[in-house]
Amino acid sequence: MSAGTAADPVDKAPSVWKQPAQVWAVAFASVVAFMGIGLVDPILPAIAESLKASPVQTELLFTSYLVVTGLAMLVTSWISSRIGAKATLLVGLGLIVVFALFCALSGSVDAVIGFRAGWGLGNALFISTALATIVGAASGGTSSAIILYEAALGLGIAVGPLLGGVLGEVSWRGPFFGVVALMAIAFIAVAVLLRGPKPARTPLPFSAPFRALGRPALAILAATALFYNIGFFTLLAFSPFPLGFGATGIGLTFFGWGVGLAITSVWVAPLLLRRLRLTSVLLIALPLLAIDLVVAAFTVASSTALVVCIIVGGLVLGVVNTALTEAVMEATDLPRSVASSAYSAVRFLGGAVAPPLAAWLWHAYGADVPYFMAAASVFIAAACILFGRRLLAHVDGSHPDAADEGAAVLVGDAA
Repeated sequence: MSAGTAADPVDKAPSVWKQPAQVWAVAFASVVAFMGIGLVDPILPAIAESLKASPVQTELLFTSYLVVTGLAMLVTSWISSRIGAKATLLVGLGLIVVFALFCALSGSVDAVIGFRAGWGLGNALFISTALATIVGAASGGTSSAIILYEAALGLGIAVGPLLGGVLGEVSWRGPFFGVVALMAIAFIAVAVLLRGPKPARTPLPFSAPFRALGRPALAILAATALFYNIGFFTLLAFSPFPLGFGATGIGLTFFGWGVGLAITSVWVAPLLLRRLRLTSVLLIALPLLAIDLVVAAFTVASSTALVVCIIVGGLVLGVVNTALTEAVMEATDLPRSVASSAYSAVRFLGGAVAPPLAAWLWHAYGADVPYFMAAASVFIAAACILFGRRLLAHVDGSHPDAADEGAAVLVGDAA
């Protein structure tokens, strides 16, 4: 555990927002990068219709993107340690601009799937390096940096579907052109504002992320994130189909989802982490998310009820995201870029499984089954934390345990 967290409590809100220009440049680029995750969400039905693709094929737009993102995460720390953080960020942003443009100009769903894979490579180089850069350069300690990063994530995920819905009403190609323009701006911002003395580079071995996953604490958190992300991406990538809305309706729904995620990431999660053990927060939030998914399964025939479940899910997701990110940053004494890339590789691979699996289950068994599957997966994520809690004791050590009674009701003596 780094000493910074204990000395910098998460409730020092002013330190979160008073940051150097280089931190804001990377944070802005992070917003745009995370917009790319949800941007295609509102246009999935439109892509399926325009390109004569099945829902399973269309969901591969997420899978190709997330598989490549996850696998590439395993080498991002190796690359960054050799060419530097700024160069890695710029290469990542440049790749996203190029492949988003190719997606916009594509004429078949197979081409879009392939170019989304290239987009995923750029995304991996950027996201993994961005988190480590913000944590290293932000004022106010690790917790403040993570809050800022999660704020960027929440804002990006909120705005992405809304922008995708608005542009998607014009054409399914519109959201991809939007990403090109915004990522070009982010590229310029990072190139101009990310300045200062270059830190000495310590090249990391290629095997560093793989060996990092052998650390028990990080392995537990990665397994948790793998199963949690199946629930996350079922809610995000599958829900546009049973909702039955147009691009604008889907965009507005997931805008509400993203706003909820942003609010709980920035304000609610730090409040809970100040009062409860980190593992206790996860053991409260993960079962709540699973219950929300079960409710979605039972009410999937009602668009109104499903919208409510999606937005409630966003509120819970924000808490889980912040808690998991802080846990990973404090779980080991490894360089943060190594811990971040190893953990992110596993969690993105979990997300890659969910969209096509959910679409297949929908056609094979009905629209409720994907949500039951997602709920079961999230319960498994909670079990990973419950049975691995002793190995995460050093992460809990940075949080007060005097007010842990609320979580004790849930976990009892089993922890």
